[in-house]
Amino acid sequence: MKKIQVALDGPSGSGKSSLAKRLSRDLGLYYIDTGALYRAVGLYLKECGVTPEDVSAIEAALADCRVSFDFVDGAQRTMLDGRDVSGLIRTPEIAQWASKTSALPAVRALLLSVQRDFARENSVIMDGRDIGTTILPDAPLKIFLTASAEERARRRLKELLEAGQEIDFETVLREQKERDHRDETREISPLRRAEDAVLVDTTALDFEESYLALRRVIEERMEKL
Repeated sequence: MKKIQVALDGPSGSGKSSLAKRLSRDLGLYYIDTGALYRAVGLYLKECGVTPEDVSAIEAALADCRVSFDFVDGAQRTMLDGRDVSGLIRTPEIAQWASKTSALPAVRALLLSVQRDFARENSVIMDGRDIGTTILPDAPLKIFLTASAEERARRRLKELLEAGQEIDFETVLREQKERDHRDETREISPLRRAEDAVLVDTTALDFEESYLALRRVIEERMEKL
């Protein structure tokens, strides 16, 4: 089978990561969680003591930042300067750090080659905000996955409560909308649908229905390669 690169873009909370992970297992693709890489940078900057607004300090700090990833039993392990931070980056605070700093040229340059180099040599599914528009603009299949802000906030709230975090729906929805605004209006690589991307709206779909919809799209494209 020829190598295929699937670019899966969409706003926060649209289900990209969960769906991409299952699709990768079932279809024999590597799943690259690009959001995890940006979260790792966010964690690094937080630990450095800089602020998201201090661009000069961020650029200086990144000179010593080393983000990488590998796979253990098919699952991605995100590494920061040689240590596994896969669990540490899954908090609302680090998510906000990633959102506030991911558009900075220095941050994007740090991670761009890491992502492209792996995708070039493997069949992958990558999810993020600008995979189809910036990271893999020549990917043979691009999908834009979305859902209403309210539905995405409900899904996120469920995840956080199950993880033992105390938070209410209004807070999650407000943070969701703030993050959407930042992602859609940032100057560099804003969140937008690539012109040739297939649109999949999961507002009225449960996880299994969303999975089947995406799998049909991918399998149809794979048959044509």
